[in-house]
Amino acid sequence: MRIHRMTRSAVPLHAWLILGAALVAVSSAGAVLQIIEGVPPILKASWRLQATSVLLLPFAIMQWKKMDEESRQRFTEQRNLGILVGSGICLFLHFGLWVWSLDHTTLTHSLLFVTAHPLVFVVGLALLGRPLHVRQSFGAVIGFIGVAFTLIGAGGDGEVTLLGDLAAFGGAIAIVGYLAAGRTLRSWMPLFVYAFPVTAIGAILLTIASMGIEGSAFSSVDTNLSVFGWMDPIWLPAVLYLAIGPGLVGHTGINAVLRWISPVVISVSVMIEPILGTVIGMILGTATAPDPWTWFGGGLILLGIYGVTTATGQKISADAEE
Repeated sequence: MRIHRMTRSAVPLHAWLILGAALVAVSSAGAVLQIIEGVPPILKASWRLQATSVLLLPFAIMQWKKMDEESRQRFTEQRNLGILVGSGICLFLHFGLWVWSLDHTTLTHSLLFVTAHPLVFVVGLALLGRPLHVRQSFGAVIGFIGVAFTLIGAGGDGEVTLLGDLAAFGGAIAIVGYLAAGRTLRSWMPLFVYAFPVTAIGAILLTIASMGIEGSAFSSVDTNLSVFGWMDPIWLPAVLYLAIGPGLVGHTGINAVLRWISPVVISVSVMIEPILGTVIGMILGTATAPDPWTWFGGGLILLGIYGVTTATGQKISADAEE
């Protein structure tokens, strides 16, 4: 017990401030994306990753120059390049499905389902025949019951659709692959050296998908259908915010505080995203107060995610001690 208190007191104040800023930044992404009206969703998603890639590039170059020759050779190994490409594909699917869902369901529903990846993680472990902690199983059951209650609102509310909710949940499934790839490579690969190629691959795939599905083009007269339309003064502030705020401050900030704060604490903290994101959306006028089914079902989803996350953290700690 004494050691536990010392560990907690060792967390500096600025780490909590960084985590708080990161959570606000990440939570605001959905509402800001909804502000970009009249732009097809996949194109919007490509803009977000294009701008983020541009910002990540100089940091990636600096870190690459500091890497030793052994790490550089390891980077170019076929297996590691394959994982990077796979991670980029998962990021492409995650952003494409999630941003599409924002146009086809409410902001609250979209955020609830896209952040439900811990539930997907448990299902994956079960399918692979891995042993589960009782609380992991119990949390997953509660979470999926919450999903069922939340889906009752689909069709009843004109803004909520089953397809939109499923797309957001598909985004949660895709992010599991992205996180698994990151867990494999980030143990030795510098943050920006990993993040830049993955983000760039996601941006390229989203751009190609938008051109094929939505009819966007490099030379479009209409800014809202231009591959690089985010550079137009109309959309540049919003897209730059998405790249700097949720992209750099958000995700990079969360990665940075892992140095001081337990991953389990961070994972539980991230659960506030659907709530905080909805509040930000209401302030910006892109969201309304959730219906009763969403309140009840969403509460069960968050409770289930909490159970899964904390149980997973305890299981990892127990395995490490053994």
